[in-house]
Amino acid sequence: MLKEEINKALEILKSGGVILYPTDTIWGLGCDASNPEAVDKILKIKNRPAEKSLIVLLDVDSKIQSYVTEVPEIAYDLIEYAENPLTIIFSGAKNLAQNVINEDGSVGIRIVKHDFCTPLIQRFRKPIVSTSANLSGEPSPKNFDDISAEIIDGVDYVVDFEQESRTSKKPSTIMKLSPGGQFEFIRK
Repeated sequence: MLKEEINKALEILKSGGVILYPTDTIWGLGCDASNPEAVDKILKIKNRPAEKSLIVLLDVDSKIQSYVTEVPEIAYDLIEYAENPLTIIFSGAKNLAQNVINEDGSVGIRIVKHDFCTPLIQRFRKPIVSTSANLSGEPSPKNFDDISAEIIDGVDYVVDFEQESRTSKKPSTIMKLSPGGQFEFIRK
């Protein structure tokens, strides 16, 4: 069943569609992070201003350098030793849809360790967007039951995995990392 769900989600991503899917944190809306039209679909579904940045998921830290001009060495230690899911905001984003990149040229990247997301990204061979599955300004869903019908109706595919889980999940820790290696917490 997991393999089938990955295959279905993969087809949607490849066709420029939007998926509603479980992540290592909360349920998210996802698309090809290099496809500006797909990113626009997510912004419309969420009713989210384009200037609010989005998080991108990768399956392994060795791929970060493909999407960031300069990766400070400390980033790899932060990722390796983080006890909870960690999103790092890097300067100098590249090779991503312009509407994924923040106005200051930065992008938030999380290396995901998850039964569904990791193999999906491995097979897709590109980063995927992950933004909370809620309308802009509303609380993030703690589990699948908290997701509004408006969000569910707006996506091209709802992944049938972990929908029954009642574990209350929370968003990732967010840290901003400067090219010189200094970092500050944005969300703990």
